[in-house]
Amino acid sequence: MSKTFYLTTPIYYVNDKPHIGHAYTTILADVLARYYRNAGRETFFLTGLDEHGQKVQQAAEDRGIEPQQHCDEMAPRFIDLWEKLHISYDDFIRTTENRHKKIVQMFLQKVYDAGDIYEDEYEGLYSVSEERFITEKEAESDEFRDIKKLKEKNYFFKMGKYQDALIDHIKSNPKFIQPEHRKNEILGFLRQPLNDLCVSRPKSRLNWGIELPFDKEYVTYVWFDALINYITAPGFGKDHESFDKWWPVSYHLIGKDILTTHAVYWPTMLMSANIELPQSIFAHGWWLMGESKMSKSIGNVINPMDLIDDYGVDPVRYYLMREMVLGQDSNFTMESFIQRYNSDLANDFGNLLSRISTLMKKNYDGRIPDPGELSEAELRIKTKGESLCGTVNGMIKNMRLNEAIENTMQYIRSVNKYMEENAPWKLVKEDKSAAGKILYTAGEALRLGAVLLSPVMPNRTAILLDALNAPGVDLSWGGLKPGETLKDHEPLFPRVK
Repeated sequence: MSKTFYLTTPIYYVNDKPHIGHAYTTILADVLARYYRNAGRETFFLTGLDEHGQKVQQAAEDRGIEPQQHCDEMAPRFIDLWEKLHISYDDFIRTTENRHKKIVQMFLQKVYDAGDIYEDEYEGLYSVSEERFITEKEAESDEFRDIKKLKEKNYFFKMGKYQDALIDHIKSNPKFIQPEHRKNEILGFLRQPLNDLCVSRPKSRLNWGIELPFDKEYVTYVWFDALINYITAPGFGKDHESFDKWWPVSYHLIGKDILTTHAVYWPTMLMSANIELPQSIFAHGWWLMGESKMSKSIGNVINPMDLIDDYGVDPVRYYLMREMVLGQDSNFTMESFIQRYNSDLANDFGNLLSRISTLMKKNYDGRIPDPGELSEAELRIKTKGESLCGTVNGMIKNMRLNEAIENTMQYIRSVNKYMEENAPWKLVKEDKSAAGKILYTAGEALRLGAVLLSPVMPNRTAILLDALNAPGVDLSWGGLKPGETLKDHEPLFPRVK
């Protein structure tokens, strides 16, 4: 197993207003990055912004400003949201940065020199909204707006040349495209001959892009430019040691709507440039609202900033990670959000800390009691906790995050049940040492649960671990130290109506 872990989100289109879909992918990446850091893997987490193309140029023109100024004014919306969501990225890349422009031109020259880029005249249907040529079949699908017939000279990448090699790679590397049904979707797509890819736009039509190194009258097609960010950041063409350390990427995390660009365009580009392919491309589903995809035109987009303001960042992170089965679509409703918050976080998780700390403060001078020798009931909780750590590790490595979270919460519920059955608040009046054993066991089990959930809820779990005077991410039983003083804390998750 590699000692390093490199993962990426897509770079988001700077014109978009950040919504729950952007937040979801980025939180997912953050949870994985935090998990692998906790596990001792050196981790590199990349996110950023896609800032070139027709729509950016048009938006800037509409505002009467330069495209770069437009991008500079739009970028903070994403940066502010990631800060608010406590996203622990290692690099934030913008495609207008010089470091990226240089690598795009170097990559283009490399592919051109290999004989894989040629000039040709093309006539076809062009989607202004998607900024690319589309097929007749795509035009009939109602998914593309502003379609016009266009005839112009452009440069093309010999994508079709690598079709068979790509099919072989997908078939011989089962985890290259995940989940399985997305892999099958791409293999189905590749049953038809793969067309070559137009990689340029004439400056007469679009000048906001990266100039082709071999023809100054053209700029680079926005997707070709954007995908290269994944190798720019770890140092391709500039810092060989860094690039060799991090590449190939462990995961490209993407939404299912950009699967073809990542699972077809990108690997064929890399093959042409003789660069190793990504280890895995993982496409998650969409967040639906009332069973339809969130869309600005329908007006059903959830603003993550509002949710955070109303309920706090950790409950939002928890809900999004718990609710979606990776690879499938998920339905967002405020009713399910409130229910999940109250049942899982307020009742099960937060309430357990309150009960334990209140009893310890009242009966043990605010100190952690000595458990002494564990009896059968306590040993069951301990064994279950130790087994849970291995289960959760396996689930996260297999991208079953919602199951990892639910298993952890089931353990927390079993500890609540153990408290109910043994009633230490009554037992303490008769047998202080036996009650102390119960409270220590419940507290240590809660500590383990908090460490396992810390990548999902980094802030509230840090408060909990601090309250128990047991910071850190140690997953071995015995992290709570008898005699340590508890610290005061606010209610972790006050109930909401």
